[in-house]
Amino acid sequence: MEHLGIVVGIIDEMSLVDLFNQLLGTHAQKIISAGQVVKAMILNALGFICASLYLFEKFFEGIPTENLLAEGIQREHLNDEPLSRVLDKLYDAGLTEIFIRVALSAADRFGVKMDSFHLDSSSFHVHGDYGSGTDDEASA
Repeated sequence: MEHLGIVVGIIDEMSLVDLFNQLLGTHAQKIISAGQVVKAMILNALGFICASLYLFEKFFEGIPTENLLAEGIQREHLNDEPLSRVLDKLYDAGLTEIFIRVALSAADRFGVKMDSFHLDSSSFHVHGDYGSGTDDEASA
């Protein structure tokens, strides 16, 4: 399990599986819930292996999925079907809204004091010296 046990502990302490099940819904006939798939995606992303999502199921070879995700969940349950279903649900629910809900949940759970909020999702940034706005600099 290596460091994945620590990651699972934080996910479980934040009740992220329940939060994602609430946000994305559940289906009684599915073996793995949306929240458990998100938990598995987080583990995959933090697994220190640069692997594409089409190798998602392969990532869990030799990893105790029942210990990390939930009793009864096997590696073969982590295939393209639940992954694509949950990715579609995440997109439909709105990724910014979900990010805000998870961030606020984490802040609340771990007692982070928030006096102000700032969300900048742009990728625009400035490098180098930022001029004073004189005409000479503007024409350069």
